Amino acid sequence: MRVLVTRPEPECAQWVRGLAARGLQAQALPLIRIVPVQESAPVQQAWQQLPQRDALMFVSGAAAVHFFAARPAGAPMPAGLRCWAPGPGTVAALVRLGVPAGQVDAPDADGGQFDSEALWRVVQPAVRAGWRVLVVRGGEEAAGEAEPGGRSPQGQGRDWLARTLEQAGATVEFVMAYERGGPLWTAAEQALAQAAAADGTLWLFTSSQALAHLTARLPRQDWRQARAMATHPRIAQAARDAGFGVVWESRPRLEEVVASIESLA
Repeated sequence: MRVLVTRPEPECAQWVRGLAARGLQAQALPLIRIVPVQESAPVQQAWQQLPQRDALMFVSGAAAVHFFAARPAGAPMPAGLRCWAPGPGTVAALVRLGVPAGQVDAPDADGGQFDSEALWRVVQPAVRAGWRVLVVRGGEEAAGEAEPGGRSPQGQGRDWLARTLEQAGATVEFVMAYERGGPLWTAAEQALAQAAAADGTLWLFTSSQALAHLTARLPRQDWRQARAMATHPRIAQAARDAGFGVVWESRPRLEEVVASIESLA
């Protein structure tokens, strides 16, 4: 069984290597392209205002990498500032960027749920009325990439967390550190995607937005023979809504994804 990994680079290549090291046939087909924002002034201003914040929420490892890449020379990282991460990949990125592990709040790496709801259960006891929280996120590179009404499918959990924080008396602001776009396929990648809709390939989806990009690129594709593994119930539902004939769910850690795939054999 071939597994098609759809994460953005460089995570896509890392997952392909991880799956291959465990004896699975894996191939990369990134469905999200990440680029720096064209205007970095808002991120630089956010750095200058960090002493006024109580917490920074990074929606992904890419958000952390691009936020720190725009750090003005000499801008401090306040020691008391909490850095929130939805999962272990974002935690690892923050630690690599020099944030002390004790300054990072995230769901338990062994808990199996890496999303805004799991993060909220961790940080809720510390949040106080009047807190100022900055959410570091990505944005859409071009119009038409979001869902109707302008909301990206990737942002549902983020929107929920913002509303929950506001209900707790916190003030939530956002800054865009990077932009997401759809894939720029070669002819070979286009052919690969079309073939994988019906040849028994297992699509691995870790983002609803990846699915949105896929169906936008292949709007007339019949997915009834396609098979998918999704790492969150919302992503699984998005795959079913897109027309995938068979959809399985797995917890998001690499080892658990491998175990889920092996159980299908």
